[in-house]
Amino acid sequence: MTGIRITRAGPLVTLQDAGRPGLLRHGISASGPMDRTAFERAGGWLGAAGTTGIEFTTAGLGLVAEGSVAIALDGGAFELSIDGEAKPWPARALLQPGAVVEIRPGSAGNYGYLRFDREVDIAPVMGSRATSCIAGIGGFGGRALQVGDVVPLGATLPRGRGQHPTPAAERDGPIRVVWGIHADRFDDVIRQRFVTDGFVVSPQLDRMGVRLADPHRVFAAARILSLVSDAVVPGDIQILGDGTPIVLMRDHQPTGGYPRIATVVSVDLDRFAQLRPGAPVRFEPVTVAHAEGLKP
Repeated sequence: MTGIRITRAGPLVTLQDAGRPGLLRHGISASGPMDRTAFERAGGWLGAAGTTGIEFTTAGLGLVAEGSVAIALDGGAFELSIDGEAKPWPARALLQPGAVVEIRPGSAGNYGYLRFDREVDIAPVMGSRATSCIAGIGGFGGRALQVGDVVPLGATLPRGRGQHPTPAAERDGPIRVVWGIHADRFDDVIRQRFVTDGFVVSPQLDRMGVRLADPHRVFAAARILSLVSDAVVPGDIQILGDGTPIVLMRDHQPTGGYPRIATVVSVDLDRFAQLRPGAPVRFEPVTVAHAEGLKP
């Protein structure tokens, strides 16, 4: 059997694919890669990749190839070595049986991706192999990968023409949002300060949500309401009862009972997910029509 054996795993190393869109009405969030663009880029380096890959976090990942397998890596900025030899990032490589891969923390980003030239050979749950540790479904029994796990891989896919791995263009500037359905519950002054004052990514972040520090106390004077819970989507910015903004991410809860002042547009949610704790954040409102015309 071809596979990879995990020798070192940071927190929240999980199997991910396109997720389970369309099941929110049943209480199941879509999950999927935190940085979908980087996940897709890694597949593009191979030309033909299985639908499922491994998402790892800032601590990186170590593995040993059990069989010959082609891999590609992208996302964030990590340091890579194969059999002790340093490699560029992002990367594509053909691993021989017994090859040792080490992915170490790099200079930027929170999430990286490892794709294969074959499918991960585990059964889908509700149409997906994506791991939701919150719901306890998908991947390896709904849990993060651990040292000693062997991820089984199927047969090699028909080989496509892969692209040469090149670093993605760095994008900066404000994170674009559309005003949320509860934006009018905040007065004009608070809405203006939400745009102009800026926030900071806090250390409290995971696949469910990212809390923002509010050094300018934008919401200190806001009358925060508890609402009847209704459905939320990735990118919604909830203002909690103590005035803390929290941006909901891929494994968000199905419903929320706090006002949502805005929603991060889809093409900027990947960039937001890669912001490390301490990074400053500013938001720029755009119209829905403008957001729909944006490209990754």
